[in-house]
Amino acid sequence: MNDYFYDYFKPGDIVKHFKREMQTAGDLKKIPNLYLYEIVGLATHSETRDPLVIYKALYDKDQRGNYKLYARPLEMFCSTVDHAKYPDVKQKYRFEKIEE
Repeated sequence: MNDYFYDYFKPGDIVKHFKREMQTAGDLKKIPNLYLYEIVGLATHSETRDPLVIYKALYDKDQRGNYKLYARPLEMFCSTVDHAKYPDVKQKYRFEKIEE
């Protein structure tokens, strides 16, 4: 799974969460970066040793004006969209890189 992550993503990449597809044009006009994130890198959970993806929300800032950081298990970060639950979503993976 680490190889897949590093073959596809690198720190600094901008990725979109599949829920961005579900937003209206009005939502995205109000918050243009909604469901966009920047990959910070991989970390290791100190207790379980599981790999975690660290990423920052490009639409969500803390009280000091810094983008909030989030962590998600690598396996979940790289998982496919549950199309039974979200049948109208076209994106294949939970997070996909925005190609330049």
